[in-house]
Amino acid sequence: MATNVFNLEFEKPILELERQIESLKQMASDRRLDVEGEILPLEAKLTDLRREIYRNLSPMQRVQVARHPRRPYTLDYIRRVFTDFVELRGDRQFRDDPAIVSGWARLGGRPVVVIGQQKGRDTKENLRRNFGMPHPEGYRKALRLMHQAERFGVPVVTLIDTPGAYPGLGAEERGQAEAIARNLEEMGGLRVPIVAAVIGEGGSGGALALGLADRLLMMENAIYSVISPEGCAAILWNDATQKERAADALKLTAQDLRRLGIADEIVPEPAGGAHSDQDTAAEALGTALARHVEELSTLSPDKLLDQRTGKYRAIGRFVEA
Repeated sequence: MATNVFNLEFEKPILELERQIESLKQMASDRRLDVEGEILPLEAKLTDLRREIYRNLSPMQRVQVARHPRRPYTLDYIRRVFTDFVELRGDRQFRDDPAIVSGWARLGGRPVVVIGQQKGRDTKENLRRNFGMPHPEGYRKALRLMHQAERFGVPVVTLIDTPGAYPGLGAEERGQAEAIARNLEEMGGLRVPIVAAVIGEGGSGGALALGLADRLLMMENAIYSVISPEGCAAILWNDATQKERAADALKLTAQDLRRLGIADEIVPEPAGGAHSDQDTAAEALGTALARHVEELSTLSPDKLLDQRTGKYRAIGRFVEA
């Protein structure tokens, strides 16, 4: 069992059972006892408990899982899902933005451009990555790589995981809103397949700037929303403690977005969340990404654009009884 450095409140029954199993194993090792008959039922119970707890998470609990500091980030997926990754840096206008990682790679042997937001694992890395909140030059770097992909006729894969675009003074002075809007405009007309996957947090325009795609996938415990539950609660009720109420109202889970026709597929996570088994989570995501890239690559550029336009025109339609 991996040592837990961060535990969620609802995971306590899981952690307690894990400790019991580890204690039994340690005792068996110290005293050279055979306790397999006791351990096997406990391990089966642990598997069932994980599945039961994670099957019944509330929206706010899924927000907590999406933000889990041990959850796989973009670079974790790039290492596990892609091969021959070559990172390219800089927007050719101002500087490089480490909050967005981008480059050329292979997905199942097929050349692709992969772009994703990257958070840090510790304070030093979070400061370098700006907590996964891109500046405008990050979005311009992403767009530069998308234009390269279009020039060479290869698909674009984006991995979304950000609380939102950085709202600082410098970012605004350098055109944060324009950079996001330009990405939306250009992605709408890009003549190569685009597959986006929300792997953790999909926050507001900062996420949307990498999310206008032919197919939008969401990891099972990912979220995608115009605002955080805390921000929504502060605006609507002037009380950030109403975050659970806000999370319910925002319809931000993968299950909500699939039902609303915004997400095209939910990628299953291991029992216990992607942070409990990064390899299994990456295998599921890689399989889904490769399948969608393969399907889209059979379409002509004109057909691709027609379908992309139809997809976004259809979002938000409703019928009144």
